[in-house]
Amino acid sequence: MHLSMHNWMRSEPIETTIARLAKYGYKSIEISGEPEQYDAKHVRGLLDHYNLDCWGAVTLMVDKRNMQSSDEAMRASSVQYVKDCIQLVHDLDGQILTLVPGTVGKVVPDSTPENEWRWLVEGVSEIYDVAEAKGVRVGIEPLNRFESYLITRAEQALALCDAVGPNLGVVLDAFHINIEEADMFAAIRLVGDRLVDFHVAENNRMPAGYGDYDWEKVIGTLQEIGYDGALTAEFVAPVDRTPANKYPNALETNFEGLDIDPEQLKFIIDHGSSVLTEEFYDWLVKVNSETLLPLI
Repeated sequence: MHLSMHNWMRSEPIETTIARLAKYGYKSIEISGEPEQYDAKHVRGLLDHYNLDCWGAVTLMVDKRNMQSSDEAMRASSVQYVKDCIQLVHDLDGQILTLVPGTVGKVVPDSTPENEWRWLVEGVSEIYDVAEAKGVRVGIEPLNRFESYLITRAEQALALCDAVGPNLGVVLDAFHINIEEADMFAAIRLVGDRLVDFHVAENNRMPAGYGDYDWEKVIGTLQEIGYDGALTAEFVAPVDRTPANKYPNALETNFEGLDIDPEQLKFIIDHGSSVLTEEFYDWLVKVNSETLLPLI
């Protein structure tokens, strides 16, 4: 196993992100699924310079991206978006794509369970064929009930794998499975060799070491099933706006110079809490590494 990290949690130049990952012992990046935002040749050059890899990408399912929508045009555009993400991973010599099928934060269904499942199987099957041709392995990520309503547990993701194809896998996130699985370790064992990626955050979504997880047990269970991929950091530190705040340097108040479009800012605020300062974010990246590196 090796340490990887998402980069959607703080909008900053990709040069800054990659340099920070190298500084703290990460070996790869799971890049934000925004194909239009990145010049693959430029990013590949940065990764080579810092001796890092692209592990893959994660789909960012904002408001108009929803593969289980009742709107046929939205489903079609969402499928095309995921195909574009696969192309980005391919161009960066990456291995995997984390796929969240529905809009993050949408918890009200559009149609019947039968319709939405059929639409989902059709869309993922189309994506699966493209990914197989490109040599990119797709993993379905269950989210918790407050961020999704259709795929929230490992067994549901596995049912989708069974419906689509033998090489479709599952991505587990320590934060989400802590909420939805009766036994998170049993869920890891259930997924077994179909585990494509493992996202790392504490029960409170802080970096590893700042919650109540037994990371030695988590990593031991991953080793037990033969997992040898990335431990991909996806902490989303809560910003405290009260006098009880332990981290007064956390909240960014100066947005000048931040290259962030309104839709992405809304996604960060809705599914993170706000934009973090570089100082605080740097500390989060560092302590996550310090906790996990000795265990792998």
